[in-house]
Amino acid sequence: MQLELELNGRQRTFEAAKSDILLDVLRRNGYTGPKRGCDTGACGMCTVQIDGEPAMSCVTPVANVAGATVETIEGLGTQDDLHPIQRAFVDNSALQCGFCIPGMIMRSKALLEENPDPTETEVREALEDNLCRCTGYKKIVEAVLDAADRMDGESPAATDGGERIPSRTPSTCPREEGRSR
Repeated sequence: MQLELELNGRQRTFEAAKSDILLDVLRRNGYTGPKRGCDTGACGMCTVQIDGEPAMSCVTPVANVAGATVETIEGLGTQDDLHPIQRAFVDNSALQCGFCIPGMIMRSKALLEENPDPTETEVREALEDNLCRCTGYKKIVEAVLDAADRMDGESPAATDGGERIPSRTPSTCPREEGRSR
């Protein structure tokens, strides 16, 4: 079968068997960002976004994504121009061995698109389906919170020329002034 979809912002057509899973089709065609981990959807290393939602590509039948919009880690920044989430992972030393990181970043992107100002608890809950075998979640969580701060200034302006609405309400508590999360 021919699989047509929008991949990383471009219309693409791939040859695939109806029984193929998305991860195999992506990797056969050079998209090696999604990693093969458990093949059961339990570790999150293969996380991509399908129509804006995080999905485990190792358990997604390719027939289910025909006509869909799929984004992999390759669709984010480039080596010379990293996406703010990628930059935050680098700057916070959250890369560790790197094997789980593409899935963590794609899951983080989905979180920050839905909730641009998450709490630490919300970040931890959002990433709970993505396993890190290096056991280093602290730096990953810090990177996601840092990315949220970095992306805060990137909120789109209203198309009618309206004013940008601050995403955070300033604290009225003098003890919290200047305190970061």
